[in-house]
Amino acid sequence: MIKNTPAMGWNSWNTFAQEINEKLVLEAADALVENGLKDAGYEYIVIDDCWSLHERDKNGRLVADPEKFPHGMKYVADYVHSKGLKFGMYSCAGVVTCAGYPASYEHEFIDAATFAEWGVDFLKYDYCFHSTGTPGHLLYKRMGIALANCGRDILFSACSWGADDTRVWIKETGANSWRSTGDIFDCWASVKDIIQYQLKYMEYNGMGCFNDIDMLVVGMNGDGHVGQGGCTYDEYFTHFAFWCMFSSPLMLGNDIRKIDDKTLKLVTNKDLIRIDQDKKYCQPFFIGHKMEKNIERSIKNDVYYCNYPDGVVLLAKFLDDGKIAIGEFNLSDGETRWNNTFLTESVGVPESSGKKLLLKNVVTGKQILSANGCVTMENVGPHCSAVYIAEVVDA
Repeated sequence: MIKNTPAMGWNSWNTFAQEINEKLVLEAADALVENGLKDAGYEYIVIDDCWSLHERDKNGRLVADPEKFPHGMKYVADYVHSKGLKFGMYSCAGVVTCAGYPASYEHEFIDAATFAEWGVDFLKYDYCFHSTGTPGHLLYKRMGIALANCGRDILFSACSWGADDTRVWIKETGANSWRSTGDIFDCWASVKDIIQYQLKYMEYNGMGCFNDIDMLVVGMNGDGHVGQGGCTYDEYFTHFAFWCMFSSPLMLGNDIRKIDDKTLKLVTNKDLIRIDQDKKYCQPFFIGHKMEKNIERSIKNDVYYCNYPDGVVLLAKFLDDGKIAIGEFNLSDGETRWNNTFLTESVGVPESSGKKLLLKNVVTGKQILSANGCVTMENVGPHCSAVYIAEVVDA
C-alpha cells in the first residue's frame, strides 16, 4: 500500500506488552474517537506481539489466542472499522517473534492472506530471531510481495531497527516506513539518544518510506512496559516535536483511555501534526551560524554530536505552502542563550533579497521578526524545545 504521509495511530506494546486482550483493544478504539485523536489524524489501532497461540493450526495458519480474543481477530477488525478507524497487527521476519510466538518466516504468503481475511490494514513486521542464512533485504521483500498479492491494501511497517544496512535496501521492499532505531524507553536518556542517533539518517528519510523513530512514550509518565521513570512535560514536548520535525510515524504508546489533558493537547497540536504530515515532505536540514557544519561525525562511534558544547540542534524544513518549520531542540542540561540564532540565508532568504522571516511559536503564538538577516529565537531551558512556523514577508 502507498501512503504519502507518515502513519498515525496507537500501538499496544509500550504500555501493555503481552497484557493485551480484546476488551482493551476495543476500548482503545473507543478512546481514540472519543478523545478527539481520530479527528486529529490518528487512525490506526495496532496490536503488537503476544496476540496468538504458540502453535499454528493444522493448515499452517496463525491462530488468535481465544482467551485473549474470544471473538477472533475478524471481530476486532470489524469493530475498529465501525469506528472509522483502521486495524493493525504484528508479525516478524524470524522463526519466532521477539516474545517467542509463531512468526512469518517461510509462511509469508499464508500469513499475508490470513491478515487480509481478518481485515488487517497495517502490519508491523519485526526482525527478531531471523534466519542468518537469508539476508534482511530478502526477508522483507518476501513479506512485501506477499502483502502486495494478498488482495487487500495493507500498510507495511518494517521494524528491522536499522540493522544490516536497512537504509540501503528498504525502499526495494515496498515498506511504507522502516524502524531506524532500537527500542525506545520512557526516560530522557532514551529520547535524547534516539534524537542524536537519528541526525545521521535524515538523508534516508522520504515520502513513501519514512524513517520510523519508534513509538511514542509521550504521556506514559513512567508507567507501563517501557516505563523507566518517565519524562518531564518539557522532555515529552521535545520528544514529540522532534518526531514531527522528522516526519516520523506517530504511534501513541500510552494508555489512551486515561490520557491527561496536557498530553492530549500536545499530541493534537495542529501545527506540529501539520509539520509531521506535510504533503510535500522536504527533508529537514541544519541551520545556525555554522549552518550544516553545526554537527560533527564520530566515525568510531557512528553517532552525530552537536558541535555546540551545550548540545543545541537547530533544524528547518520547507513546507508545502511556502512556509518553513523551524525547530530549536535543547538536548543539554543548560539554557540556550547565544546558540539559538540562525542566519536567514541558511533557509534561502538572504538579507539582500529584500525579504524577512516572521516566526510564530506553535504553542504560545509569540512572533519573532528577523533583523539584519538574522533570527534570534526564544531561550529555552534544559531538555526543552521551541517550534515555529516561519513565513517570508517583505522587509
